Amino acid sequence: MRNIVTLLCLFAFCLPFCAVGLHAQDAQAVKESMVKRLPRINELKKEGLIGETHKGYLDTVKGELPAADRKIVDEENADRKLVYETIAKQQGSDSTLVGERRAKAIFSQAKSGEYLQDSDGNWRQK
Repeated sequence: MRNIVTLLCLFAFCLPFCAVGLHAQDAQAVKESMVKRLPRINELKKEGLIGETHKGYLDTVKGELPAADRKIVDEENADRKLVYETIAKQQGSDSTLVGERRAKAIFSQAKSGEYLQDSDGNWRQK
């Protein structure tokens, strides 16, 4: 059930792509990529290897990730950046502010035990 809610939030979050900045085809590709990565991202979070930053991006909590997992995190962050920039253009805002707002939503939906990074750079488990 929680995964369904997460996917619905992801789709709702990506809808502004169609309005500003990206063509519908590009927006669909970004959504598909994000949905495809989500199961592995959730596993990495559950394992405590990655967490959500207060800026709305993923980062490693401790140690290094295997190259394949690092690639997943980097691709997810690149897509999130694109989403934040698109929303910022639509709202006449700043992409950093959009990311920080998104981080608050992500933090509220985080599962117990997942790592969240505060504004001082400290990791805490929910």
